[in-house]
Amino acid sequence: MRNIKIRLKIETIAVALLLTGCNTTKFVPEGEYLLDKVNINIDTRNVKKIELKEYLRQTPNSSVFGLFRTQLGIYSLAGKDTSKWINKTLMRIGEEPVIYNPALTEISSQQLQLFMHNKGFLRAKVENKVTLKDKKAEVEYQILAHQPYRIRNYSVQLNHPELQAIAADTSRSLIRPGMLFDVDMLDAERERITSRFRQTGYYNFSKDFIVYSADSIEKTHQVDLSMQLRDYLNDKNDSLSQIIFRKFYVRNVYFEINPTDLPSLNQPMEKDTVWFRNFAMITPHKQIIKIDALVQNTYIDPQALFNDANIEKTYSGLNSLGAIKFVNIGFEQVDTGLLDCHISIIPGKAISLSAEVEATYTDGYWGGATNLNLVNRNIFKGAETLSLQVHGAYELQEKVWAQEWGGQIGLQFPRVVLPFASYDFKRNLRANTEFSGSYYYQFRPGEFRTSNLGAGMRYFLNRRQYTHIFDLFEVNYVYFPEIFPAFRDSFLTTGIFNSYNYENHFIMRMGYSGSSTNFNANQPLRNYRTMRYSIETAGNILYGLDHLLGSRPAEDGNYRLLNIAYAQYFKTEYNLTYHQIFDENNRFVYHAGLGIAIPYGNADAVPYEKRFFSGGANGVRGWSESTLGPGVYKRINTQRRDFNQTGDIKLDMNMEYRGKLFWLLESAVFMDAGNIWTIKDYDTQQGGLFKWDSFMNQIAVAYGVGLRFDFSFIVARLDMGVKLYDPVLKRSDRWRVSPQWNDVAFHIAIGYPF
Repeated sequence: MRNIKIRLKIETIAVALLLTGCNTTKFVPEGEYLLDKVNINIDTRNVKKIELKEYLRQTPNSSVFGLFRTQLGIYSLAGKDTSKWINKTLMRIGEEPVIYNPALTEISSQQLQLFMHNKGFLRAKVENKVTLKDKKAEVEYQILAHQPYRIRNYSVQLNHPELQAIAADTSRSLIRPGMLFDVDMLDAERERITSRFRQTGYYNFSKDFIVYSADSIEKTHQVDLSMQLRDYLNDKNDSLSQIIFRKFYVRNVYFEINPTDLPSLNQPMEKDTVWFRNFAMITPHKQIIKIDALVQNTYIDPQALFNDANIEKTYSGLNSLGAIKFVNIGFEQVDTGLLDCHISIIPGKAISLSAEVEATYTDGYWGGATNLNLVNRNIFKGAETLSLQVHGAYELQEKVWAQEWGGQIGLQFPRVVLPFASYDFKRNLRANTEFSGSYYYQFRPGEFRTSNLGAGMRYFLNRRQYTHIFDLFEVNYVYFPEIFPAFRDSFLTTGIFNSYNYENHFIMRMGYSGSSTNFNANQPLRNYRTMRYSIETAGNILYGLDHLLGSRPAEDGNYRLLNIAYAQYFKTEYNLTYHQIFDENNRFVYHAGLGIAIPYGNADAVPYEKRFFSGGANGVRGWSESTLGPGVYKRINTQRRDFNQTGDIKLDMNMEYRGKLFWLLESAVFMDAGNIWTIKDYDTQQGGLFKWDSFMNQIAVAYGVGLRFDFSFIVARLDMGVKLYDPVLKRSDRWRVSPQWNDVAFHIAIGYPF
């Protein structure tokens, strides 16, 4: 393994040197220079370099780790005869050299200086220095910030009572005395005030009507700032002022349905007008979507004051309907103080059908699987979504076919399905409701037959950067009509979780899960974080009913439903991911995850499918899925999955560098740490109990590299993880300085690990 390891290192370095060390100036014209390096030096910490990079008009070719310009190297491998296929291919997947442009360097200096001035550094100067050598250019920008100007006094003088009240509210204002004289912040305050004002009916008002008056004090580097209206709006009797400060009401709201399959020009399309709650829908003679589904997701109301915020809410609501492809909202002034709202809608494709075929490999046996998916996004003409999936899999095991088949169904309504709730309450809640059901049958020769039946109901709520999912209820019943004696005697007696996984069981749960992010699509190069969290509980309603009705427990002390002991537990998880972005091609991603599951009441253990496992493509990648932990537990059976390798507590910590190589290919270098533990000292999970004084020494560590294929709509991933610290081994062998082949794990997955 050591020789292989050295060989891999040498080959990797050789490839990198080949791609980056070849003649990168091959396609640089005579008398021109390759832009090799760009550096920014600034003498203040009040401005981040990542903000400055956005104003550079020319940057070098992209690199990996800031060292290897693989895309440029691939481009340079091409010959100059572009008629040959290989040369055209190398140029297409590579990156053309960036030729130094003095004019763009000067423009970059000007843009950097303007940015600094806008941030309050009114005396900032930007100088650039260019070094030309060996057909390569290195540009250095030196920013001398000098002392910034700050706001000393701030006053609001808007000659309109409502506008003045909004702007003078210091609890909401973005401007504070003592802050930097930041033009971007001043503009954001104008936008905030304008948005609030337009929410109260002032349709014609714009942020351009608000201006600032600034009086700078050079010796103290301070500014006295005043917010005012433009002069021509201070005369209340002026006709323009009266138009600008006139409140508008919405008279009518019209939905105009424009199908994509329009008739030819010589065949005019027949249209009908349908009314519902003062809304009108102009639609082709053949109804495509019901008007009440549109009204449920429209927040611009007839006979109500114009409210600018409701436009964005309506866009969000209508675009969330799968039956709609395109939405456009416009207003027409029809009378003094009256507007008509026109919402143009293009329906989307309602029905889609897809199929998936895959090869499988389980416990040494090959097989195949097929999934058929049918989706109707407008099943009842009210933008309801019906999804059907049929699954079938076969596997040849010693001349006998193992089988797995079944399917699931989901029906989602674009509204809250809640008895006795008012129409306005359900509309304002802006949520979806989903009902689901599933059935699966599985037969494995010589082992077992099983059926799995499930059903559930949940609510979805989306609020910009937040997502909320409420599982009102979910039931799952697993039934084993047959377990072969040899399999029971040889495997199920090896542990509580190995046996539990093959027992009839019933779970009735409810829960909540959510996510949030501060990612800003308008500033994609800014660092951001995402959070995911969940909480669920099971069995409480059934346990309460058993006590209320005076039911007697079985001989084992557990209550039963239809002679099946039901599960009772509490489970919660929290995951935090942080993206540190260097440029559009390079970033570090940090992740931490923690979970805990606690059985109580009617259960001695958390159900197997609700416990945690470690290792695998999204965990500590030096271990295969479900082969790490709990604690220092040693697996019993290395030939098949050991269901004892699950836990009640999970900890994950990950760090990953992601860089673009070329074409669709991305690279990754990562380090993972984590493990799982039990909260009870189970006999068949020796060494798995969580203890405060020893868990730190039981955290496994792995490192590795990966390749990702980014197809924009999906990311395919291949990772190779290597054990660095294995807590199961004796102390002298835990650090795997010279790893063996059994310390390596390969993972193929879809999507990023976190």
